Amino acid sequence: MAKYFGTNGIRGIFDEDFTLEFIHEMTLSVGTYFEKGPILIGYDGRESSPLICKIITSSLNSIGIDCNVAGLVPTPCLEYAVKSLGYSGGIMITASHNPPQYNGIKPAGNDGVEISREDELLIEDIYSKKNWLPRPEKWGITNEETKTIETYLSGILTHIDSNLIESKPFKVVLDLGNGAQAVTAPSFCKKLNCEVILVNETVDGQFPGRGSEPTPQNLSVLSKTVIENKADFGIAFDGDGDRSIFCDELGNILTGDRSALILIKHILNKNPNSLVVTCLNSGTNTETLTEKYNSKVLRTKVGSVEVSRRMLSTNALIGFEENGGFMFGKHNQVRDGCMSLGLMLDFLSTTNNSLSQEISQLPPSFTTKDKIECSEENANKIIFSLKDEFPNSDTSDGIKITLDEKNWVMIRPSGTEPIIRIYAESTDQENLEALMTKFLKKVKSIISR
Repeated sequence: MAKYFGTNGIRGIFDEDFTLEFIHEMTLSVGTYFEKGPILIGYDGRESSPLICKIITSSLNSIGIDCNVAGLVPTPCLEYAVKSLGYSGGIMITASHNPPQYNGIKPAGNDGVEISREDELLIEDIYSKKNWLPRPEKWGITNEETKTIETYLSGILTHIDSNLIESKPFKVVLDLGNGAQAVTAPSFCKKLNCEVILVNETVDGQFPGRGSEPTPQNLSVLSKTVIENKADFGIAFDGDGDRSIFCDELGNILTGDRSALILIKHILNKNPNSLVVTCLNSGTNTETLTEKYNSKVLRTKVGSVEVSRRMLSTNALIGFEENGGFMFGKHNQVRDGCMSLGLMLDFLSTTNNSLSQEISQLPPSFTTKDKIECSEENANKIIFSLKDEFPNSDTSDGIKITLDEKNWVMIRPSGTEPIIRIYAESTDQENLEALMTKFLKKVKSIISR
């Protein structure tokens, strides 16, 4: 089991468990793993990010590795540039949706995708043994990379019908969440002749607008802005811009599952007989929909690394997580909020229906999730207790308790925060609420023992 890498990279509270010394030594380990440069470095808008960038570049230079700094960019922008511009690897400085006091690092391979779980363990082994590259004959150098954003946006545009989108000028509300998509998404929309209304557009590492994670509970301003401006739809990004939550023209906030189904339908309509990869905690309607296009679904553990790497190994066209992380294999096998925005514009340009009308045509879906603050010790106690009570459950990632095909609950410790997450799906809203209430009560009871 990895000690430092969680579900998505390494994260911690800056200057507490994520110290400058730790960052220096972990960067030496990542650099030793890469063996050679150049390495592309990017960061999100957190206040500690520029300082961490200096530590990372100087650490890489100290073992003879050259690096270029992309500056403030979304995570998928950095990852795409690593692949497209021929870098040996990349390091993104981000804690994604975690609170402002956190920061982290996420290495990407030369294929532009987060490194595998096996490679995470290799880096941790280098770190524990301090088996770093020897002092070089020549120090590495650090330069600036100025083509990152333009390369990224041009790449997205190759996968959508720009002329058709431009001919139907859309009105779009972007809730940038004070995050990194502020430097890319508005420019992308303007390239497509969209009228853009911005919410929380100023990059601010404290995320004062609505926090760094878009959830149905904190997107009321997005919803209201869409309605007031009679926009075609709205979209909200997380702190590092790899996830996106959509809002239809009526102000309804869509779950990641629902918006994923719309995009899957659009893509498979053009590309039947394809593979879709998703996690254990997304809804069963994925299978229902993909069957209509003679396509198959592969399920993985929770985590974008799991989905991305399975997409690569199977040459899957689509990947997604229920949290709004959507992956389009023809572009890059990573979560990408701006690529998702492009796909939605591409889809709506092909139909006379509104987004809400298209959503109403999907098979009904009733899913929900919640979280409870929980120590690692209590999280283990919860899983072990539920295993005893439900011995036939799937325990490959936390525990997934399947009551029947359309009724299940999944409980797993977060890999990025001291919480336990609870996911559920049921046949209707009333049953869903009853199911969730039952298991929330059960989990809290186990913690209090």
